[in-house]
Amino acid sequence: MIAELGAFAFALAFALSIAQVGLSVTARIRGSAMLRGAGEGAAGAAFLSVLLAFGCLMISFLRSDFSLLNVAENSNSEQPLLYRFAASWGSHEGSMILWCLALTAFGAVVALTGRNLPWKLKTSTVATQGWLGALFMGYTLFASNPFVRLLEVPVEGAQLKPLLQDPAMAFHPPMLYLGYVGFSVVFSFAIAALIEGKADAAWARWVRPWTLAAWSLLTTGITLGSFWAYYELGWGGWWAWDPVENASFMPWLIGTALLHSAIVTEKRGAMQGWTIFLALCTFSFSMLGTFTVRSGTIMSVHAFATDPKRGIILLAIMALASGVGFTLFAWRAPKFAPGGLYAPVSRETTLLLNNLFLAAATLLVLSGTLFPTVYEAVTGKAMSVGAPFFNVTFGPIMALALVILPAGPLIAWKRGDIQGAFQRLALAGGFALAAAVAGYALVSPKRALAAVGCGLGMWVIAGTLTELAERAQLGRAALSEVFRRLRGLPRGAWGMTLAHLGMGVFVLGACIEIGGKVEVVKVMAAGDTMDFGAYQLRLDSVGPFDGPNYIAERGHVTVTKHGSPVCQGAPEQRTFPQPQGRTDTAEVALCYRGATHLYVRLGDRRPGPDGVDRWMITSYVNPWATLIFLGPFLMALGGVTSLSDRRLRLGVARKSKAAAPVKPVKRRKPVTA
Repeated sequence: MIAELGAFAFALAFALSIAQVGLSVTARIRGSAMLRGAGEGAAGAAFLSVLLAFGCLMISFLRSDFSLLNVAENSNSEQPLLYRFAASWGSHEGSMILWCLALTAFGAVVALTGRNLPWKLKTSTVATQGWLGALFMGYTLFASNPFVRLLEVPVEGAQLKPLLQDPAMAFHPPMLYLGYVGFSVVFSFAIAALIEGKADAAWARWVRPWTLAAWSLLTTGITLGSFWAYYELGWGGWWAWDPVENASFMPWLIGTALLHSAIVTEKRGAMQGWTIFLALCTFSFSMLGTFTVRSGTIMSVHAFATDPKRGIILLAIMALASGVGFTLFAWRAPKFAPGGLYAPVSRETTLLLNNLFLAAATLLVLSGTLFPTVYEAVTGKAMSVGAPFFNVTFGPIMALALVILPAGPLIAWKRGDIQGAFQRLALAGGFALAAAVAGYALVSPKRALAAVGCGLGMWVIAGTLTELAERAQLGRAALSEVFRRLRGLPRGAWGMTLAHLGMGVFVLGACIEIGGKVEVVKVMAAGDTMDFGAYQLRLDSVGPFDGPNYIAERGHVTVTKHGSPVCQGAPEQRTFPQPQGRTDTAEVALCYRGATHLYVRLGDRRPGPDGVDRWMITSYVNPWATLIFLGPFLMALGGVTSLSDRRLRLGVARKSKAAAPVKPVKRRKPVTA
């Protein structure tokens, strides 16, 4: 009965989304407040229905109800409770119902809040959000239904993909989907603005919080996925330009451009059409990511499904949604006012350059990701585009964006002084030059570009701190006044500072890790030692280990430096027995030395000619690797901090306390003598 209840609730949600569209469109045409309220109520009811359906699916997984095809294919009774829980969205069908849950949740928030929004704009937004919900729920209901029953119930089910049985992967997909789907609200606001023919500063104030929320969630989701790939795949790296990685990176890049463009529209009333265009692009790239991992067009360890038929349906949905949006844009955007004028040297210009660099970087990632697939489809010959292409093309564009990043906040709106801005950044430039020289001295000439990256990372960090010091008048005012100014800074300013610092921290950590990385591979028997970097590793022993749903060979290693113990680790080679065949995974040992990681992977067993077993041991020294993951979390924290600013969250300024009314003073008549 649980599954039938879930199926009914999901079908009801589909019907409610259609009703949401019909009621909202009719309310917009007739100007009916009653129909408008009914449409908003349908949005809330659709969310509750999908929530009930998702809860029923989750209960089926937790109870190991193998009469459901989805449960039988992705879970078994021996799986730990966390992974039975995560298996609810670990399959194609489950991930789509989670997508629909996020989509209807955001739609309900838009419908049930935003009383200050113009009613026409809000009604059009609710209608568009309902239309998107109906599209994706219709696809899930008719092509990817997770509540399909089996005629013959198996005694035991298959497992969730072993690579997904990891705590980071239990939280990475929900964060990623919330980021992806959060941009659907921005898309709906853009459609509504095109319908109403108005995208003013008030509209931008409502778009920015949704963009910030989605961008922060997507940043967190990408970082969790990167960290999972770093320690779970056992390859010692954190980003491989994998097609599915790129699929999540593209909406992040274009969403970053949207964040900055919306600021110009809000503050100066300029770049209205461009901001709307970016809003349409951001969710279109989110849908492209959904299509990529579920269509079978691109193979990856991150892919959910390889069913071309369902992929074609998803492609049709993406084409329909994006096609309607961009067609409407081509028709209505030319009618928008050009907005405020500004000089070539101004903050508007720096933000526009920022947008152009980010858009160009997105197009490069898109072409490198899809070109091999298109080329193979046209010629029948396979080809690959790997890290060298992206490093050579993407790196210089982003370097230019990083150069102008600290200068933007120091240049005035409308007309600025670029010479004055860079004079104030002279100290930051000195720190950047020192970091670049130090980096070059510590790495080999082959990695000299990493030293340039170290300089860029320090330039962003020092430049951001310079801008904060300028706001507080550090060095020009008394210390008490400096602290008073810092305490009085709006949260939006602190959020920008944190986000820019996070970018600098990430760039610095990535370049130091690339430039100073040490890798040593050696076949070792128990008791053997190896040197890697300044450290020495001893393989103490390797023995069998039984996990809850796997068997493993677990090694025990000791790492020393100059004879002093540093840490101990237990890398594993795990084997997951499954009906479709065994799957082997690696569980690395990570030792933290400050921000540096010592990374050890246990490879396959190799019987020796002397009868002594040996194992392939791969060891890495990844200097300052912690900064690679700390930087994006600082960026996400910056987004959340900005979102907590009441002026941004509500789109209105904080109300000032009303002054007490002053009673009129009665004048006495002059006394005459």
